[in-house]
Amino acid sequence: MSALDGSSGTPRIDTGRPHPARMYDWFLGGKDNYPVDEAMGRQLMALEPNIPVITRINRAFMQRATHWAATRGIRQFLDIGTGIPTEPNLHQVAQRVAPEARVVYCDHDPIVLAHAEALLRGTPEGALDYVQADARDTGLILERAGKVLDFDRPVALSMIALLHFLSDEDGAGAVVDRLKEVLAPGSCVVLSHISSDFHSQEIAREADDRYRASGLTLAPRGRAAFTRFFEGLDLVEPGVVLAEDWHPELGEPVEAPGGGFVSAMYAAVARKP
Repeated sequence: MSALDGSSGTPRIDTGRPHPARMYDWFLGGKDNYPVDEAMGRQLMALEPNIPVITRINRAFMQRATHWAATRGIRQFLDIGTGIPTEPNLHQVAQRVAPEARVVYCDHDPIVLAHAEALLRGTPEGALDYVQADARDTGLILERAGKVLDFDRPVALSMIALLHFLSDEDGAGAVVDRLKEVLAPGSCVVLSHISSDFHSQEIAREADDRYRASGLTLAPRGRAAFTRFFEGLDLVEPGVVLAEDWHPELGEPVEAPGGGFVSAMYAAVARKP
């Protein structure tokens, strides 16, 4: 296992406040989280009890979108905001279709680095690596990912459930624009995002207050704002939809509650012309 940032030894992990990657792990039923992450997760579930289901739906979308890209000839994948490994990981989905697929993961949470070895077990024909970097540091990400990926050829860029942790003031749009700029024609962009379209303003304010109190940013966006991330690209059918509605036939269904349940998570895939 190697980390492109050159880190070695045991990474220093801040357990004094919650972190989205560890909270995501807790929602999925994982064990790589801390009491502070569980406490925050329970606070959020008091507002939206279905977060664990939404989390599974989001992950299932990632797997379907990766399978879709691989079956259409893309052999390079850049996954930013990787999170703690949960099988099947993106590279496992891609390399089942194309054993020669090359995958670079990127995250800034040291606990993800601590588990990066699990991310880097792939096929002998393919290539895997990991970059520890903040999503906003696109120059560093592209430089180090470029040691494994050839950006003159198509790449599938994935930012799954990441952009709602970057506000407009933090440059969320600039991050996406810079990454889109370097992608070769034929590349695709895979995004999912918590939406502000499905909850009351009161619940949205309460969630924002709890994130702010924990030193975190939460920036849910409406459909129009999410769609703007794809400007200059060609949306793949069915376009911007709820995560559970993006080509469900490509994967296993996630059991969800009835009664008109929706994930409140938009998702889409778009090609670069």
